[in-house]
Amino acid sequence: MQSATRLTLLLCAAWAAALLYGEMGAYWAAHLSCSWPSASSFSPSPVSTRSGFDNHVKIAVIADPQLMDSTSLGLPASSVALQAIELFTDLNMRRSFQSVILPFKPDVILFLGDHFDGGPYLSDEEWQESLFRFKHIFSMSEQRTNPHVPIYYLSGNHDIGYSGFHSIHPKVISRYEKEFGPRNYHFLSGEVDFVVVDAQTLDGGAKQSKERASTWEFIKTLSSGNESNPKVLLTHIPLYRPDNTPCGPHRSSPVINQRIYNAAMDQGIRYQNYLSKETSDLLLRLLKPTLVLSGHDHDQCTVVHSTTFGPVTEHTLGTISWQQGNLYPSFMLMSAGPKLIPNSTDSSHGVLTNLCFLPKQTHIYIWYIFQFLITVLLLVFWPTNGLSSLPYMNKLVSFMRSVGAELFSRTKEKDDEEDGEYEMVFDAEGSMHLVKKSVARPPRTNSDSRNVGRGNIVARPTARKHQTEPDSSVLVEMGSETPPEDGGKLPRPSKWNIRKVLQRLFRVVQSIVVIAALNVPLYMMFLFKDWIDR
Repeated sequence: MQSATRLTLLLCAAWAAALLYGEMGAYWAAHLSCSWPSASSFSPSPVSTRSGFDNHVKIAVIADPQLMDSTSLGLPASSVALQAIELFTDLNMRRSFQSVILPFKPDVILFLGDHFDGGPYLSDEEWQESLFRFKHIFSMSEQRTNPHVPIYYLSGNHDIGYSGFHSIHPKVISRYEKEFGPRNYHFLSGEVDFVVVDAQTLDGGAKQSKERASTWEFIKTLSSGNESNPKVLLTHIPLYRPDNTPCGPHRSSPVINQRIYNAAMDQGIRYQNYLSKETSDLLLRLLKPTLVLSGHDHDQCTVVHSTTFGPVTEHTLGTISWQQGNLYPSFMLMSAGPKLIPNSTDSSHGVLTNLCFLPKQTHIYIWYIFQFLITVLLLVFWPTNGLSSLPYMNKLVSFMRSVGAELFSRTKEKDDEEDGEYEMVFDAEGSMHLVKKSVARPPRTNSDSRNVGRGNIVARPTARKHQTEPDSSVLVEMGSETPPEDGGKLPRPSKWNIRKVLQRLFRVVQSIVVIAALNVPLYMMFLFKDWIDR
């Protein structure tokens, strides 16, 4: 029983350590593993690098939160399973935002679209509920130093749909703009122009000319504007890229090729992975951006577009949610400001980016399941008397004891030889020799002792005479069973086995209850520590 208690306490400590890392330590590690992009590799002078970087605006970029709702898994809104999935997904994103992103103290926060999952298809009541969840997850109340951080939003296809949906349900656009602002706009941050476009309306049929025309008119207006500041193009749908284009080392899923589905009767587009080649080339030619940021793909991808004015890098960010098909959720830290190298003609030096990864929440839950299985197996198969009751453990212990006894006995004999008294003896030639004196040993008080002293012999010729011969009439085989005199049946061995199984099952349940009683409150505390606004 003492061995089972020690095992239970050891498993309690193992679970506490796992929960501490999975619910807190992993997020601390994610924060410490990332930093704001540094321009030290561009500038030969550290002083100019530091002074230029201090003038940069720090921007945190987030893509595709895509809050799950009744349209995500086909479950009814009142389903307990859906509510549990929504809760754990929201908790994870809020903890990522509060524990990893906000401690960087960004000056600006930028969302690249797809705030909701079924935004165009939700009723007004469901849409307001999703909006409330979104505002709570990405609440700025924890940012005490600067609670008024500006936040900019892009519209995504999961927010307003594609052009083929606008003609049938035009209210989805007005509903979105009422809460998140216009779909086409630009803002200046750190001497860098950020251009936000509604990519869902760029490719469309003739009947979508109103929305499409307004977007292109906005783009053409900016093309003739100030070109002294570098431009960053923000689009939810990535620009065109040839099929099987490599996405760089951060890609974790296979590359998705172009797919475009058009609505019937020239009603626009129902779905597309990337913008068309014609639209992409026209966007690059009119805006001449130094950098393009996009989302929509849910996985990381970095490509370089060749243009007449030079190469343009596009970063497609992965989703921040662990429930959207990406095992490695991420976000981006970006610094925007004046050129770090005064004499440089490359305007891209004014925009620096660094891709950061969040904890792998799926792997954490898999580890919890694996540790639970290991816990049950240890409790079921752990020996009642501990590891010492196992045969190989007894052999190992006996071997260690014999080795220790042999070493101790050798040491004792050596000490006995060194502790004797010696006298000097001279031979006939006058040479001196040391001779050990004989030591008189005290007589033994126990005459029946069988211990043999060094150099003494004890003979007991009559010892076997006093040994009593075993009476064959009383020899009983220990493994045999004697039937009772009344002819009754012996108890079945299976009853004893059932009793042992029930005792082991009770011990397992008891240990699991103890482990749960200590660690479930700890898990709940870790789980909700970032959920409540402080």
